Amino acid sequence: MGSCLPKLVLPMEWSIYTTPVERSQDQFDNLEKHTQWGIDILEKYIKFVKERTEIEISYAKQLRNLSKKYQPKKNSKEEEEYKYTSCKAFISTLNEMNDYAGQHEVISENMTSHITVELTRYVQELKQERKSHFHDGRKAQQHIETCWKQLESSKRRFERDCKEADRAQQYFEKMDADINVTKADVEKARQQAQLRHQMAEDSKADYSSTLQKFNHEQHEHYYTHIPSIFQKIQEMEEKRIVRIGESMKTYAEVDRQVIPIIGKCLDGIAKAAESIDQKNDSQLVIEAYKSGFEPPGDIEFEDYTQPMKRTISETSLSNSKGDSKTELKFASKSKGKLWPFIKKNKLSLKLGAGPEDFSHLPPEQRRKKLQQKVDELNKEIQKETDQRDAITKMKDVYIKNPQMGDPGSLDHKLIEVGQNIEKLRLEVQKFEAWLTEVEGRLPVRGDQARRQSGMYEAQTTPSVNNCAQDRESSPDGSYTEEQSQENELKMMATDFDDEFDDEEPLPTIGTCKALYTFEGQNEGTISIAEGEILYVIEEDKGDGWTRIRRNEDEEGYVPTSYVEVYLDKNAKDS
Repeated sequence: MGSCLPKLVLPMEWSIYTTPVERSQDQFDNLEKHTQWGIDILEKYIKFVKERTEIEISYAKQLRNLSKKYQPKKNSKEEEEYKYTSCKAFISTLNEMNDYAGQHEVISENMTSHITVELTRYVQELKQERKSHFHDGRKAQQHIETCWKQLESSKRRFERDCKEADRAQQYFEKMDADINVTKADVEKARQQAQLRHQMAEDSKADYSSTLQKFNHEQHEHYYTHIPSIFQKIQEMEEKRIVRIGESMKTYAEVDRQVIPIIGKCLDGIAKAAESIDQKNDSQLVIEAYKSGFEPPGDIEFEDYTQPMKRTISETSLSNSKGDSKTELKFASKSKGKLWPFIKKNKLSLKLGAGPEDFSHLPPEQRRKKLQQKVDELNKEIQKETDQRDAITKMKDVYIKNPQMGDPGSLDHKLIEVGQNIEKLRLEVQKFEAWLTEVEGRLPVRGDQARRQSGMYEAQTTPSVNNCAQDRESSPDGSYTEEQSQENELKMMATDFDDEFDDEEPLPTIGTCKALYTFEGQNEGTISIAEGEILYVIEEDKGDGWTRIRRNEDEEGYVPTSYVEVYLDKNAKDS
C-alpha cells in the first residue's frame, strides 16, 4: 500500500529545494541563513560608509582648523607682513585648503544622503519582505505536513482495518469449518467478518480520497507554492545584490564628482605659488626700511705723527641755519647744567616714548609714519561724519514723527560729534604740516636744516607748547621766535640754571669722529655733521647712545653707531 505514493519530478533549477517533506524544512533553514547573511553584508557596508563619512567630516574639520590657525590676525603686526607676494600666496593656499576641506564635507554629505540613508531604509524594507516570504514558506510547509499526517493516519487506519478484516475472515472460515461450533456462532462470525470487510472498504475509500487530495496538495506545494516563494526569495536576494553594487558605484561617483573642484583648489595653490615675485618682495623691503640718509663719504686719513689739535667745529651744521644756533644755545645753557633733565629724556628714549611728530625716526620712516597717522585720522573723521549724518537723519525722522522720539535729545550728541570732528581735523592739519615739511626736505640730500620739535614739547606750560607749535608750523624746518616766547624760554632756562648751579661739567674721556650726519631733534640729543671731531664725556652704557661735547656749552647724546670713538688710554685703564 505504501507504494501508492507518486514520484514527483520538478524543474532542474529547483531540484535543490524539492526533497521529501521531512527534508524540505532543512532547505528553508539554509535559505533563511543565507538571506540573513546577505542582510548582514549590507549592514556591514552601511557601517563602512558611515565610518568613511565620519572620517571625511573629521578631516574637513581638521583642515579648516589648520587653515584658521595660520590665518593672520586682524589689526596685528602679522597682518602687515602679508603684503609680500610669498605671504599672499600662503594666504591663498590657506583659503584653497579651506575650500578643499569643504569638498570633503560634500563627500560626507552625499555619501550620507545617497548611500547610508537610502541603504538603511532599504534594509528595513528588505527585512520585512524577507520575513513575509519565509512566513509564507513556513505556512505552506505546515500545510503540506498536515496533509501528510492526514494521509499517514488514513493509511494506517486502512491498513489496520484490512488486517482486522483478514482476521475476521479467517476466524469465520475456521468457525464455519468446525462441526462442533453452533450455527449461531458461525453466523455471528460471518457477520463480524462482513462488518470488518465493510470497514476495510470504507477505510480504503477514505485512504484513496485522502491520497488523491494529498497528491494534489503535494503537486501544488512543489510545483506552485514553493517555487513561487523561492522565486520571490531569489528576486529579493538578487535585488539586494544589485542594490549593493549600485551603492558601490555611487560611492565612487561621489568621490569622482568633487575631483574637478579639488583640482581647481590645487590649481589655485599652484597659481598662487607662480604669482610669487621675489623682485617685488625685495622692493617692498627696501621701501619699508630705507632711511633716506645720504651714504657716508670717504674716511679721511688721520696723521698721528703730529700732535692732535683740538678741533672745534662751530659751523659744522652750516652757517645758513642761524635759527638752529638758537636751539643749540638754549640746549647748552649754563654749561650743561640742564643735563639732569636731559638724562630724564634719555630714559624716555630707552623706554620707546618717541615724540609725537616721529622726529626720532629716519626721514623716510618718519614720512611713512606721518602718512599712516594722517590716514588713520581721516578714517576717524569719516567714521564721525557718518555717525553725524546718521544722527541727523534720525533727528529728521523724529521731527516728522514726534511719537518716535524727541528731536532735542539728539542735539547734545550732534554737538559732541561735531567737536570730535573739529579736533580730528586740527590733528590732521598738524600732521599734514609735519608731513609737508618732511616731503619738502627728503629730495635734498645732505640738507643740514633741522626742525626744533622735541626740546620743550614734553613740558605742560601753555606758553612752551605754543612756542613748539609756532616752530613746527614752518614748512622748511626753521623757525623764528617772537620776543615774548624767547623771554619765556629764557625764564625757563634760568629756573633750570638756579636748580643746577652747583653741577660741574663732566671730564673728557676721549674723542670721536662723526661717521654720518645726525640731526639731534629730540630733547637731550645734539646734532653732528659727517667728519666732525668731538669729545666723548660718557661712553655707551649698552643702550646705543654716547654722550659727547662740542665745546663747553654744547653737549648731548648721539647714536653710538654714528661715531667712531677713540678713548684716552687713562680712561680705558680706569
